[in-house]
Amino acid sequence: MRIGTRGSPLALAQAHMVRDLLAAAHPDLLPAEIVIIKTTGDKVLDRSLSEIGGKGLFTKEIEEALLDGGIDLAVHSMKDVATVLPDDLVIDCFLEREDPRDALIGAASLAALPAGARVGTASLRRGAQLKARRPDLVVESLRGNVGTRLSKIADGTFDATFLALAGLRRLGLADKATGILAPEDMLPAIAQGIIGIERRISDTRVAALLAPLNHGPSALAATCERAFLAGLDGSCRTPIAGLARPDGAGGLTFMGETLAPDGSARLAVTTSGPEADAFAIGAEAARILLDRGAAALLGRG
Repeated sequence: MRIGTRGSPLALAQAHMVRDLLAAAHPDLLPAEIVIIKTTGDKVLDRSLSEIGGKGLFTKEIEEALLDGGIDLAVHSMKDVATVLPDDLVIDCFLEREDPRDALIGAASLAALPAGARVGTASLRRGAQLKARRPDLVVESLRGNVGTRLSKIADGTFDATFLALAGLRRLGLADKATGILAPEDMLPAIAQGIIGIERRISDTRVAALLAPLNHGPSALAATCERAFLAGLDGSCRTPIAGLARPDGAGGLTFMGETLAPDGSARLAVTTSGPEADAFAIGAEAARILLDRGAAALLGRG
């Protein structure tokens, strides 16, 4: 079994999680091999993701290896995965979601940041959300892995930045978070905190091996949130956020929003329904925002 992954510390930590879960679920399986694949998103670091092509930048080369038979499965952070997968590939295994919230590095809260503070982020979503809430702050591009971004705060290049709390926890760095932002203050990226495992549709052996690893509630959340993203035709070029949460009684509540890139306008929506209707809940939220002018907000109308 060959597991394809990016080579960042976080990507490798997630790939090792999958390898360990496979070993626990199938004790007779030979230890899986981790295959590191460098993606365009890893190679081009001097421009924003929105400038160089969007979400597929972190998956394209890995998916090509999967299609070519060089690897048997691919491990992805679902927030980096495009809404439309290549023909012959499927993601139908999702690990249990980590905390989806954003972590602030450099201040205890958004309100605690002083006027004029320099905040580094490569995320169009986070930048737009921050500008909407704190137009007095200076938002500048900051790309790189977790270690790189933490070092830019430590050396004073930036006053603050954001990281996914899920990634910090998986790296054992949760103590680096100086503030944790509630979804009501900063709605997270679509499928943030969810690891998805991609395979060839025709590979029934891998499908059977992955089946015990799938976490149903996380799969439903990913389905709902990605339906919202797909309905808005979202990518890294569009500031879109969303979070689906189970209500504990068989239902699912979804909060979604899209913003103008400069934070000057925002449209938000909340929908809910039975968990079994996860896709429809997300798709309906997208339709509501489109009816309210989201296409124009996203520069398509």
